[in-house]
Amino acid sequence: MTELGGDESIVRLRELPRQRGFIPVVCGTTESQTDHTLDAELAVAEALEGLDFATEIIEVALDLASIETLPSRRPLLVFNLVDAIKGDGRLAPRVPARLDALGIAYTGCGTRALLETLSKVGTKLKLAHAGLATPDWSMDGSGLDPDARVIVKPVWEHGSLGLNETSVVRCADAPGVVCARTLRLNTKHFTETYIEGREFHVALLERTWGVELLPIAEILFDGFDVHAPKIYGYDGKWTPDSAAYIGTSRRFGLEDSEPEMANRLKQLALACWMLFGFSGYARVDFRVDAIGTPFIIDVNPNPYLTPDSEDAAAAAEAGFSYKDLVASIVESSLKFSQQYSPHYASQQRIA
Repeated sequence: MTELGGDESIVRLRELPRQRGFIPVVCGTTESQTDHTLDAELAVAEALEGLDFATEIIEVALDLASIETLPSRRPLLVFNLVDAIKGDGRLAPRVPARLDALGIAYTGCGTRALLETLSKVGTKLKLAHAGLATPDWSMDGSGLDPDARVIVKPVWEHGSLGLNETSVVRCADAPGVVCARTLRLNTKHFTETYIEGREFHVALLERTWGVELLPIAEILFDGFDVHAPKIYGYDGKWTPDSAAYIGTSRRFGLEDSEPEMANRLKQLALACWMLFGFSGYARVDFRVDAIGTPFIIDVNPNPYLTPDSEDAAAAAEAGFSYKDLVASIVESSLKFSQQYSPHYASQQRIA
C-alpha cells in the first residue's frame, strides 16, 4: 500500500482523473428501503463529492429506464450498489448486464460473477466441485444427520435476511422450519450444516496492481448466552439497539497471532476470487471448527459499503479511510475499463 505523508491521502492516487467527472451512484428501488441500504448510497455519494466527482443517486426500477438515460450524460463510470430491485436479489445482475450492453463502465463485480453467486446453493455446488470446503447442505435437511444441527438460510437473498439464533435447528425439524420461513419471508430457503466454531471474514480489494487481501476480521460473540448458537445474523449487522448487535464485535490481528491460519484463509479467499471471476471488491466468510478446519459459509460479491461495514473496517485496519476505499474502487475500475473497452477509452480522451 502506498505510504503518503503530511496532509496527503491515499485518495490522491496517480491515475485518478484530475478534472471533475460524473460518477452516478446507482441503487435498486425497494418498497420499504432499509436504513443500511440508504446509508451506503449516501456515504458513497459523499465520498465521491469529496474526491471532486459530480454525482447523484439514481434508483433503478424493473424497467431500467433510469439507466437508459446515462449514455447521453457521459459518466466516467457508474458506482453500482444494486443488490436487489423491488426487494428481489435475483434481479440485481440485470443492471450490470444492461450497462455492459450500453458500453458504460461500472464498479464491482461483473454480470457473470453476480449470476454465478446469486443462489447460495449454486455457489456451494461450484465451491464443492472446485474442492473448496463448504458445509454440507440439503434443500430440506434430507440426507443429513437428523440429530445434527443445521442452519436454515435463504437461497437467493443476501444481507443475512431472517438469520438469527432461531435459524439453527435440529436437522429432523428442518423441513417444517424451511417451509415456514419460505412462506413468511417469501423467498426460498435451504439447510446447511451448522459449524460450531470461530467466524472470520476476508475482504478483497482490487487495486491497479492486483488483488489486495485486507486484514482478516474475526467476529466475536462475547455478549451471547453461552448455550446460544453463535450467529452473525440480521440484527447483529443492521439493528444497533438489538442484543445481537450489542453482543457482537470484531477484532483484527490474526495475521500476527495465528499466521498459518491467516495464510490459509487468505489463500482460500483468493481461490474464491479466481473461481468466480470477481472484480472490484468482494468478501469471503468462514467458519473454523474445533480442529482448525476452515469452511466457506458465504461468498459476497459487491458487499455492503456502509462506513461501519466489515469491508470498511478491514480497509481502515489497512490504513484506508472510507474515502480512500471509495477512491481505490473508482481508480481500479477506471483503469481496467480503459484497458478493455475501446469505447470507454475514447470517451475518456474526449472528456
